[in-house]
Amino acid sequence: MSYIWMILKGMLMGIANIIPGVSGGTMAVSLGIYDDLIYSITHLAKNWKKSMRVLLPLGIGLVLGIIGFSYLIEVLLSQYTLPTALAFIGLILGGIPILTKSFLLALRQDKKNISFSHIALFLVFFALVVGLALIQAEGNTMSTITLSFGSIIKMFFVGVIASATMVVPGVSGSLVLMVLGYYYGILNSVTGFFSALTSMNMEQLLHYTGILFPFGIGVLAGIFLISKLIEYLFKNQPALTYSGILGLVLASPFAILYNTNALADLQSSNAVLFLILGLLFAGLCFLLTYYLGKTEDPA
Repeated sequence: MSYIWMILKGMLMGIANIIPGVSGGTMAVSLGIYDDLIYSITHLAKNWKKSMRVLLPLGIGLVLGIIGFSYLIEVLLSQYTLPTALAFIGLILGGIPILTKSFLLALRQDKKNISFSHIALFLVFFALVVGLALIQAEGNTMSTITLSFGSIIKMFFVGVIASATMVVPGVSGSLVLMVLGYYYGILNSVTGFFSALTSMNMEQLLHYTGILFPFGIGVLAGIFLISKLIEYLFKNQPALTYSGILGLVLASPFAILYNTNALADLQSSNAVLFLILGLLFAGLCFLLTYYLGKTEDPA
């Protein structure tokens, strides 16, 4: 049963990673598996059996979430934007009680009270997410990526940048891809790859593999690099690290609403229905994340 829970949590992380404004790292925090995730990544070589008990089911769920939701995301965000956005806000906010408890525990262990440095760091990272959400990049509507030697190198570094932000709670990897101008190109490459796989179109398979493979290698490299840094911060400055993460996470709802333009639904003819459904989904998702976050995993 524990592996099923971990696969489910991985699916939620995968879904979160492809929603602009939603952070897979935030979802991991909200689900109560962030510390285990970072430990498993950084200790994969030293303690691979223990690490794989976390990473394998999470990885399976992550892939399933990305593949399955890649086909639904455009429909949900274009036709049911507000309910979808509020549902993800509920998923994120459901982890706040557990995250706050961890922050207070870190303060007690350090025998400290909330200080100016904690508040300042919270505000800085809160502002970082809000500022990132407000950035509008030219060319972020790119829908296709041309395969060439230069694009292969570029996709590797795009993967490094995007994955590093995926691991950091509150910073959306998909939003960074959108800012860099590669969000729709990557999303269409993922869906195109599996469409080509089902039809066994070898030419298209090679094309999308040439794009996604270097991107995937970059993603793995970025995850390992940033995980080492985060592990160091948790070990040496846990309270300050949690205060920064709280700022990142609490700013996420703004990023979601702004980047999905969800509030525009309030001016539509279905405004009342969308708002009621959105609030209902937000409440249910809050409870789901809170429950999953309290579920103990054999990490």
